[in-house]
Amino acid sequence: MDIQELEATVRALERRLRRAEDVQSIERLKARYGELADSRYADGAPRADDELAHIAREIAALFTVDAVWDGGPALGSCRGRAAIEARFARPTLRFSWHYFVKPRIEVEDDRARARWDVLAPCTTRDGVPHWLAGVEEDEYRRVEGRWLHSRLTLRVIFLAPHASGWSLGSKL
Repeated sequence: MDIQELEATVRALERRLRRAEDVQSIERLKARYGELADSRYADGAPRADDELAHIAREIAALFTVDAVWDGGPALGSCRGRAAIEARFARPTLRFSWHYFVKPRIEVEDDRARARWDVLAPCTTRDGVPHWLAGVEEDEYRRVEGRWLHSRLTLRVIFLAPHASGWSLGSKL
């Protein structure tokens, strides 16, 4: 292998490594989003307003300033970090626990797209436990070296009541 072939190989490996690191960063971003969204609830109810405000700020910081969060017809949509913060400060549920599975992440320079299957046991405002299954189609941008959501779109496949409900950790 001559020096030019070696340099080309190193550049190719650097691109592959960066793409792998980008995918891992996006996976961590999505995990943090789910963790924060679910942390808005404790013992089957939304947390206190001051705690919700803090969590909502942390969630909004995971989005670009001009991002779109689209929860579909049932959950509505909002544009911009401030609107996303306001949206998450007012929970629409009593409980949720998000599982994002089967990620399909494509990175192209400082932009990326992903598709995640979503499974979420949740309890609606009226106290009825449900299983939610859906798909999230996300877009991301790298801003100052950090991956952020630029668009999140949820498409609900089904929302089915769960007759026996949930035994939450503090009640086991």
